[in-house]
Amino acid sequence: MLLCVNVGNTNTVGGLYKGGEWVARWRVRTEHDMMPDEYAMLWKALLNDRGYSFRDVRRVTISSVVPPVTGALAELCEHYFGFAPLIIGPGIKTGMRIRIDNPAELGADLLCDAVAAYHRFRSACIAIDFGTATTLSAVADNGDFLGVAIALGLGPAADTLAGRTAQLPRINLAPPPAAIGKNTVHSMQSGLIFGYVGLVEGLVARIRHELGGQAKVVATGGLVQVLAPLLKCVDAVDPWLTLDGVRLLSERNMPPEGKTGDE
Repeated sequence: MLLCVNVGNTNTVGGLYKGGEWVARWRVRTEHDMMPDEYAMLWKALLNDRGYSFRDVRRVTISSVVPPVTGALAELCEHYFGFAPLIIGPGIKTGMRIRIDNPAELGADLLCDAVAAYHRFRSACIAIDFGTATTLSAVADNGDFLGVAIALGLGPAADTLAGRTAQLPRINLAPPPAAIGKNTVHSMQSGLIFGYVGLVEGLVARIRHELGGQAKVVATGGLVQVLAPLLKCVDAVDPWLTLDGVRLLSERNMPPEGKTGDE
């Protein structure tokens, strides 16, 4: 059985893959300061809740953009699973050419998004990830990874707006009834929610033009359910897209004599 983990700055997503399907998936808060044993107790509880244990896991693949957590999870695997995990990063087999100035600086999550998006569409595509940052990863029709557009995420933007102003409150990130706000909360929701819709649609239009005009778009991330229904440019929504990219990269780097995720 394969355990896939994607560690983001805000959320960590994990899933168990067996027999060609996900048998369990989780989304938890990323704790930057937890020790390996503390993480072990968390994952033990998550596994036990679904009827599994550490002994059922035969392989672990990790995508992470938080180095301290990467190290903690790697140590967890060594001590509790009895083997080292595959950590997605420079040097792994990706199945696509990375056409950026410095491939080594590409975030593991962006690579996973792109791999999963291209696997879904098999043509030019854009993977939008609504997380701590809002990212748009572009893949050419031949499967080459061409680059990324990165903007501040909706959540941090809302926190900044409330934290850097004296009279603006923290608000629920939900669409307001109209673009013209009649009170402070609706006015902030308009600027944030509808503002990000405009930002994303504008970037998608530009990236589609550079890709030839017909690129498919898939959206994912912690805030995808808030923004995707308002976006006319999105062809598919997949909250687990990045996790599926972790799984695909795990399979592409499976040693011939190794255990498979289907076991």
